[in-house]
Amino acid sequence: MRVRPYFIIVIMLAALLALNFACSPGAQKTTVPKTTGRLPAEEPGAAINPIETSEPATEMVKTEPEAQDSPAQTEEVYALIQEAQAALEKGELNKALNLLDQAYSVLLRIEAPPESDLYQEKNDLRIMLVQKIQQVYAFRLPPPISNHKTIPLVENSWVQREINSFQTGEKKFFEEAYRRAGLYRPMIIEELKKAGLPEELSWLPLIESGYKPRALSRARALGLWQFIASTGYRYGLKRDKFIDERMDPVKSTRAAIRYLQELHDFFGDWSTAIAAYNCGEIRVQNVIRAQKIDYLDNFWDLFANLPYETARYVPRFIATLLIIENPEKYGFSLPQPEPALVYETVVIQKPTRLPALASRLGLSQDLLVQLNPELRHDSTPNYEYELRVPPGYAEQTSACLSELPSWIPPEAVFGWHTVRSGETLGLIARRYRTTIQAIARLNNLKNTRLIYPGQRLKIPGRAQGLTPAEDDGGSAPVNQVREEAVKEGLTYVVKAGDTLYQLSRNFGLSVEKIKKDNNLDSDILVPGQKLVIKTN
Repeated sequence: MRVRPYFIIVIMLAALLALNFACSPGAQKTTVPKTTGRLPAEEPGAAINPIETSEPATEMVKTEPEAQDSPAQTEEVYALIQEAQAALEKGELNKALNLLDQAYSVLLRIEAPPESDLYQEKNDLRIMLVQKIQQVYAFRLPPPISNHKTIPLVENSWVQREINSFQTGEKKFFEEAYRRAGLYRPMIIEELKKAGLPEELSWLPLIESGYKPRALSRARALGLWQFIASTGYRYGLKRDKFIDERMDPVKSTRAAIRYLQELHDFFGDWSTAIAAYNCGEIRVQNVIRAQKIDYLDNFWDLFANLPYETARYVPRFIATLLIIENPEKYGFSLPQPEPALVYETVVIQKPTRLPALASRLGLSQDLLVQLNPELRHDSTPNYEYELRVPPGYAEQTSACLSELPSWIPPEAVFGWHTVRSGETLGLIARRYRTTIQAIARLNNLKNTRLIYPGQRLKIPGRAQGLTPAEDDGGSAPVNQVREEAVKEGLTYVVKAGDTLYQLSRNFGLSVEKIKKDNNLDSDILVPGQKLVIKTN
């Protein structure tokens, strides 16, 4: 495979963007490869954390206020990128480049302190712009000559090492993931056939997520295909207060196929494309550019210079295909895959809790959650939504919706605490009336004893005076900070300046209802006072 002439253009663009970033006010040194494209999932067992792990979502987080117009500017950048993508798909390449230029001009005006979440989002957007520009230049050249249908199964020492790992410490993980694959692979294979891609790619989620739609890595990658937020947005995966489409098997599969198609068209062979899926195309391009020769025969020529996790990724995928192709040869007796998920859809117009709906339908709550994993709070949104239900239940679901109350999800909020000398996590948890486990989960702390002076920790519930419940290790949806539940409501701690009128608007309740639920004779509130907020 030859290095394509426009690599030089792309790298120059990336260098100019990086130089501009370095010269911008408040800019600090940052490591681009860690946020480029997708980030690698952690290893199974340690790698693939279930939904109980916490990853605060950008749009649900409330921290110190940024510049007043920063959110609007960020949305403008996203909108311009989407317009550029639409122009690119129509073949209007000059228009796409002009829109990306406009997006970059807006991005430069966003002021973001280095310690803020907006700083990271700005950097992610910068990388996304580089990738889009590179995509436009790729469209201007003829596609590389390649075999689009095959993934070469090379059995070398690196592949054998991954086979050995699956045969020993990861054998249980492999077999369980293989069993879960039956739920989703028929759908994935159908989508791959539509796109004309190799069916073997349907096994990528085995090493990505173990076929867990809500799998979350420490790198903030989520879902079957382990998208980080910026790459998910790039391929049309929506996120808001109610849903995260990275956790939807069908939508994330279609997004992953688009990404894989682009990578293959760009690099010309599947081994390199799969490596780029793991660490991002810019990282792989940098390795190619650093080669002392001006061409590469195949993926294994650049293999040794890739990041460790990516260097393992392709051999790990090949090892998976070899085992599945001939399990007896490698000492496996693979279990029977679970039957594929089947469902029908019903349009819902109001937020409804899945547990309440399942109870009315006489269904298992877990079944509805399994069919609708993108619902962040296990409740439907407050806008029109197509809910998946078991076959034969659509009409019954529509009939009982009017009897169910609307549900208002709790706000997922957190504040910040800077660790002082002598402080322990237990002391900090007691100070903010939360738990060690809640803080550790929110900050992805693997060892609760290893904190240090100056470290900034996210504290659940602090920003709005909410009192988090004691952690019971349950399976709360991802990113949901759990408030103290009181008969399907929550406990709100009054802050200075709060009024009943303001609270009634915030929670969508009447003043009279709040007073009645709390036996209040007066409209006067006292800071620190606890109010029970019942949403039904």
